[in-house]
Amino acid sequence: MRRVYYEYNPKTKSYHRIYPNLRKRLLIYTWRFFMCVLFGALAFGIFYLVLDRPESSKELRAENARLLAQYEVLSNRLNEALEVMGDIQQRDDNLYRVMFMAEPVSPSIRNSTYKSTNRYEELEGLADAELVINTTQKMDLLAKQLYIQSKSFDEVVEFYKNHEDMLRHLPAIQPVSNKDLKRTASGYGYRIHPIYQTRIFHDGMDFSCDIGTPVYATADGVIKSAKWERGYGYTVRIDHGYGYVTVYAHLKKCEAKRGQKVMRGETIAQSGNSGRSTGPHLHYEVLQRGRPVNPANYYFMDLDAEQYDEMIRLAENHGKVLD
Repeated sequence: MRRVYYEYNPKTKSYHRIYPNLRKRLLIYTWRFFMCVLFGALAFGIFYLVLDRPESSKELRAENARLLAQYEVLSNRLNEALEVMGDIQQRDDNLYRVMFMAEPVSPSIRNSTYKSTNRYEELEGLADAELVINTTQKMDLLAKQLYIQSKSFDEVVEFYKNHEDMLRHLPAIQPVSNKDLKRTASGYGYRIHPIYQTRIFHDGMDFSCDIGTPVYATADGVIKSAKWERGYGYTVRIDHGYGYVTVYAHLKKCEAKRGQKVMRGETIAQSGNSGRSTGPHLHYEVLQRGRPVNPANYYFMDLDAEQYDEMIRLAENHGKVLD
């Protein structure tokens, strides 16, 4: 907008418009042109020296590449950490909490995520936003699962403090000496019956061993029965209390008597080949409140994690059983 100048005349007591002469107008135009050139040069210098220097751009690109590579490494390590956490959760639900007859942690609680829909909104404008958001989500999930698992272990510790007597009566060792796992024959689950050649559910675990091998009580308890049972041959059943009963079948001889109190590790029988059996072995079951459960979950005093995994592998035995 063009400026207009006025001058006050005290005689007439009024303002009169002043028109600058040619010289003043040239000075004004020259000054404006000079300022435009100055600010233009300054802006160009800043852009060239700071923002658009080839060295600076190259460094920024290299730094971005390094950050991207670090994010990818972090993302892969988080995947590995989440896999380890999954193994810990499975062991917690299927072993530690089973030991104390506690309900497993609900999957909806273990795998819950943050409900906020705009939690990662501020990351959406970044370069490689998908990788950054995905990695951040994994970190949040791992942190939440660690918190939940920590609470679960706190509960397990409380169960232990209040269940010392129960631990003595909880099946916790293998029924025969099997540290090298060579006697592991077949595990719990669906298998091909060796006689009928049909797919059946195997309620226990088989251990191949010579006739006369000592058979041990896997926990403190009272002999519920020691007699011949159809299909099972000579069989010993121990009532451990707390809802647990163990079964030892296809024996050669029962050395314990009904009503006898036994302790964990005490010899109760000798293995054999009695009943419906295709070879010398011991059939072992764990019943919880009258229902068969996987005996492999109850060897925590005998096996470490690696031995446990190896036993599970051996117990598959190509789907075959010995009884």
